[in-house]
Amino acid sequence: MARSDDLPDHRPLPAPWPRDATRTLSGLDRVRAMRDGRFGVAPMQALMNMRLIEAEDGLVVFTAIPEERHYNPRGTVHGAFTAAVLDSAMGLAVVTKLPAGVDQTTLEFKLNFVRPMSASTGEVRGEGRVVHCGRSVATAEGRLVGSDGKVIAHGNTTCMILRPA
Repeated sequence: MARSDDLPDHRPLPAPWPRDATRTLSGLDRVRAMRDGRFGVAPMQALMNMRLIEAEDGLVVFTAIPEERHYNPRGTVHGAFTAAVLDSAMGLAVVTKLPAGVDQTTLEFKLNFVRPMSASTGEVRGEGRVVHCGRSVATAEGRLVGSDGKVIAHGNTTCMILRPA
């Protein structure tokens, strides 16, 4: 596990999953290893201040903290912040349903932004839940919620299941 005692919160350094993890671990075990700090976090998750806090069969939850560095030119948090959190939560929720040797990739997602965020929003919670996981296609839904319980954005995704040749 890549860690740095120089980081104030001792989070793992950004790193992709070890190459053999997909081959040997179930999707749920991979996501739990990420949650537990046995693998480094994905670079995008580090960039977006995301922390994986829950990983269950068909459910993944991230927390994230928007900052001014995530702003768009209008002075609110860019939609890419929300997209990164929800795409990660929904996609990894699908991963939790997969056996060893099988992976997924996002084919498409749709998000509805219902309220803006700023640095003063504080920590948000991105939840992804699997709706359907078949042999070649999976779908999931997601919600981004503020600490006040209000929905900031919601959406859904379609993922292609990648099986070895």
